[in-house]
Amino acid sequence: MQLPDLNLLIALDALLDEGSVVGAARRMHLSPAAMSRTLTRIREAMDDPVLVRAGRGLVPTPRALAMQAQVRALVEQAAQVFQARDDVDMSTLERCFNVRSNDVFFGSFGARVLEAIRLQAPGCTLRFVPEGPGDDDALREGHIDLYVASRRDFGPEIKVQTLFTTRFCGLAREGHPLFDAPITAQRFAAYDQVSVSRRGRARGPIDPALAELGLERRIALITPHFHSAIFGVAGSDLLLTLPEPVLWGMASLGLRMRAFEIPLTLEPVIVTQAWHPRFDKDPAHRWLRQTLKEICSVGQPLSFKQGSTTAAV
Repeated sequence: MQLPDLNLLIALDALLDEGSVVGAARRMHLSPAAMSRTLTRIREAMDDPVLVRAGRGLVPTPRALAMQAQVRALVEQAAQVFQARDDVDMSTLERCFNVRSNDVFFGSFGARVLEAIRLQAPGCTLRFVPEGPGDDDALREGHIDLYVASRRDFGPEIKVQTLFTTRFCGLAREGHPLFDAPITAQRFAAYDQVSVSRRGRARGPIDPALAELGLERRIALITPHFHSAIFGVAGSDLLLTLPEPVLWGMASLGLRMRAFEIPLTLEPVIVTQAWHPRFDKDPAHRWLRQTLKEICSVGQPLSFKQGSTTAAV
């Protein structure tokens, strides 16, 4: 039995992941022309177009989609055969880490994670992947290495570790009439507010807490990202509820904003990192997990002024 060229598996994995001949060529350190020839060989070996033109890009065929997870698993297994089991030299390793998170984590910790990689693993690349459709299977199918989120329903086989616990704070522009008197639940609920939800939801953890007091807020703006919400609040009388880490990097934005304690009893926000068991003993992946854990353990808690419920941002 004649074995196929197993290098084609690696190229196929790169092509399906990137969805681009140019992107796959860059990943494999080949010229686009060489990668295009490799794609031709893959098509001949599989008797399938694999990737077809759609507008200016390429999309996988049904057969390619069906085998994508299998191809990824085979490439990972082959890589593990040649990797040291207990140690890895991060200073010489070349690898791309795919981390899925929302803009809360990236805005608060992204710069420190990148600096750690620059100093300890300069040959590695960090790719932050935004949350979106298909999140539930991304870890199982190997599309991402880590998932950083406050969610809990990853599935029984997924490994989960707490990174940090934080709280919700309020944010408004300087000079907002909310600050003209003590901030009570009634005054807080009286102003139009922003809901941040990538699924377009208007309700959040604030609403049940208000309902227990017989209060209800009006949502005037729904946006998928906290940082876009911040700019909307900066020029209006809207109020924004957000996890405290979002505020840590806001000083550099130069916006005249004030944070305040929300006058409600709310559950803390527990942020975790999750990964598939296939990476549990991978030394490079373990280094990434430990690095994120160490960075997140050194937070920047917001200090509210003595005798006041507000703090400058």
